[in-house]
Order: sequence, then structure tokens, then C-alpha cells
Amino acid sequence: MSQKLRQHLETIIDLTDEEFDYILSHFTYRKFLKNQYVIQEGDYVKYDYFVLSGLLKSWQIDDKGSIHIVLFATENWWISDPEAFHYQTKATLNIDCFEDSETLFISQENREKLCAEMQKMQYFFRKKTTAGYVASQKRILSLISFNAKQRYEYFTQQYPDLLQRVPKTLIASYLGITRETLSRLISLQP
Repeated sequence: MSQKLRQHLETIIDLTDEEFDYILSHFTYRKFLKNQYVIQEGDYVKYDYFVLSGLLKSWQIDDKGSIHIVLFATENWWISDPEAFHYQTKATLNIDCFEDSETLFISQENREKLCAEMQKMQYFFRKKTTAGYVASQKRILSLISFNAKQRYEYFTQQYPDLLQRVPKTLIASYLGITRETLSRLISLQP
């Protein structure tokens, strides 16, 4: 399992065995079962999770009871409530497992310690944070400027494996469209 983290880190930084062992010592392994919460709205958020296997989703329920999917996280993705994690405040998002999942997680304290001690890790987390920011910006822009068909096509290009792993109701929620609209878009595909 630790090899997955090492491979992930080494897409951005080079590590010696000693450096990786030291980094790994700051993480904790945890397995979650399908439908188990990782974070619940209102909880203090202490950890950022690296997904080794499985599928998690972050979401929120609005005042009308509608579920809004913020993010799906599969293997080699990071997931948390970023605001609550970085500011050590209560979560505004829920994160639960859509499949049995295995994670490595790191506390804010350990992450800051690694970044202070190892320029490589500071660089790694800066690159990952920037990539996350760019992805969020693209998602926001797609929600405000793409029509439903364009959003669906973009989703299928970016995350083709999720189409088989996630129910259409949740994909529709992620895209900000109704289940009926999604069904119609799928039926139009060649």
C-alpha cells in the first residue's frame, strides 16, 4: 500500500528510500467500509486523506434536502474538507465511502512539519494544491458557462471510469442537472 503513495509522490518529486520512510511515518493507514463516513458536517477536520483504493465522495445537503456532490475521489486522489482542514474548523461538507476504501491520512500538524523539514514535500503539496485549485476553477466555469450536454461530455472525458462506478443520480448531482436530463444525454450518445 505504501508503494502507491510513493509512486504518487514521485510523479512530482524524487525521493530516496530514507526520505520516503520518513514521510510515510507521518501518515496513518485506515480502511473504511462502504457508506461509512470519513467526515461529517459539523465535525472538526483533523486529516487530509490519500485514497489507496475505493471511491469516496464529498457532498452537502441544501435547505431543500437536495444533495450536491462536490467531488469524487478515487485511487491516488486526496480528499478532505479543505477549508475545515486548513483552518482547523468544523466541516461544511460530508465525506463518505461509495465503496470499501483504504486510505493513508495525515494531520495538519504532520503535513506542516514535513513541509518545514523537507522542501520537496512543500513543493509537492504546493503543486497538488495548485492542481486542485485549477480543477475547481475549471469545474466552476463549466457549471456557469457550459450547457448540460457540454458538462456531461467534459465529465466523461475527464472521469470515464466513474461512469461505471457511480450511480447516475450522483453523476447528475455532480453535474448540476436532473437525473432525467442525464438519462436523455446518455441515450443520445453513439
